[in-house]
Amino acid sequence: MPSLLSNRLAKRVLKPAFTLVEQRLERATTALQADLDALHHEVADLRRQSYGLGLLLDQAGRDGHRMPTATQVDTLVREVRAVTGGSGERVRHDITVAYRHLVALEALGVGGLGGSVSDVCGRLATVPLLAPPNGDVLEIGTRHGLFAAALRRMLQRGGVDARVTVVDPLDGSPAREDVVRGNLALGGGGSVDAGARVVRGRLGDRRIRGEVGDRLYGVIVVNGDHDLTTVPELAAPGAVVVLGDQPRPAGLTGLGRVAESTYCRAS
Repeated sequence: MPSLLSNRLAKRVLKPAFTLVEQRLERATTALQADLDALHHEVADLRRQSYGLGLLLDQAGRDGHRMPTATQVDTLVREVRAVTGGSGERVRHDITVAYRHLVALEALGVGGLGGSVSDVCGRLATVPLLAPPNGDVLEIGTRHGLFAAALRRMLQRGGVDARVTVVDPLDGSPAREDVVRGNLALGGGGSVDAGARVVRGRLGDRRIRGEVGDRLYGVIVVNGDHDLTTVPELAAPGAVVVLGDQPRPAGLTGLGRVAESTYCRAS
C-alpha cells in the first residue's frame, strides 16, 4: 500500500496544514533563538560582574574571601541575637553595616583584617550591641590595625566616643608600626593621636602593663595567644571582653559565641 504522503492528492490536501506547521515552527525557533541570545548576553554580563567582584572580594591577601552567603548571614544573625538579645532587624542592619566597613577598610588600608568574614562582622556588630560601659577600647595583639579602626567606626555610629589603645610588639610579623598607625587613622578623627594610641610591646611586660593600665577599658579584644591574667584588672565594671580560643580568665562571665569568638562580661 503506497504511503499517504506520496499520494499527490493527499499532498495537495495536506499542504496548507504543512505550511501552517512550518510557519509555527519557524516562529517558535525565532523566539527561542532570541531567548538564547538574551541569555548569552546576561551570562556574559554576569561573568564580567563576577570577575570585578572577585577582584574586590576574593581571598587574595586575606585570610579568606569576603563573599558571605545568605545562609552564613542568617546564622550570624541568630548567633549575635543570642549573645546580645537584640532584635533581628537591628542585628541584621548592624551586620550589614559591619560588612561594608570590612570591605571599605580593606580596600583603603594596608593589609587585611584577620579572621573569617563571619567572625569579623560578628565582632564589629556584637560589641556595640552589648553597650560597653565606656568608649576606651584595648586591642591586645593586632594584625595591621584595621580591625581597631573598623570597631572605632562602629562604636562611633552608636554615639560612643571611642578611644583605641593597641598593644603589640609590632616587630613586622606581620604588623609594622607605620602601617598600623596609618590604618588606625582610617577609623576617624584624622590622625592616630586624635583617638587612638599604639603601645609597642607585650602585655606581659610590667612596663607595658603600667603604661596601658592608666585607665579601665569598656572593651577588650584579645587576638592570638597572650597572657590574660591581667585582663580582668584592666576591664571596667561591665566591660565587654572578646576572646578567641583562650580559656576564660577568672572574673569574666561568659555570654556565648559568635562565629569563632567568645564574648564575656567583666564583673
